Amino acid sequence: MILPIVAYGDPVLKKVGEDIDAEYPKLNELLDNMFETMYNAFGVGLAAPQVGLQIRLFVLDTTPFAEDDDLSEAEKKALDGFKKVFINAQIIEEEGDEWAFNEGCLSIPDVREDVFRKPSIKIEYLDENFVKHVETYDGLMARVIQHEYDHIDGILFTEKLSTLKKRLIKGRLDNISKGKIRVDYKMRFPKQKKRR
Repeated sequence: MILPIVAYGDPVLKKVGEDIDAEYPKLNELLDNMFETMYNAFGVGLAAPQVGLQIRLFVLDTTPFAEDDDLSEAEKKALDGFKKVFINAQIIEEEGDEWAFNEGCLSIPDVREDVFRKPSIKIEYLDENFVKHVETYDGLMARVIQHEYDHIDGILFTEKLSTLKKRLIKGRLDNISKGKIRVDYKMRFPKQKKRR
């Protein structure tokens, strides 16, 4: 089932997610719905807060990046078919010199900006079977993970921009939060306070 993606301005996007355990209700159904929602919106990652749930869970599938002609064959091969579930993730290390990449977000449609992130991460997480993993990722894979990880920490990529960039996109962000945007996927916009 395709879930509505929560739009910029909803308080759930600013909250730190809570850990879950194997007893979390209907987890497999939620995971299926999150993947279906992500694919329907042509995304490569989706975090639980983006579907209104304040939990530490995100899914990703980097396969669309494997078609990028600017990448080496090794990078394309690594990204192709890389589909994972991250539960209760904790980034242990971030290393290297920060590099810029043009990021977007399904909760912030039509806004893309260069974001600086470290190129290599070490992350501890549980998979969908609650098996613990500690793995190292770099390049685009690390970036997608960092972006989704930020979501479960209540951080949006727009918060990593310079003060000037934030000022330049403020009007567009306000419009998104008011539902004044056209998107090709189902979205849930924050409720507007009625004026008296």
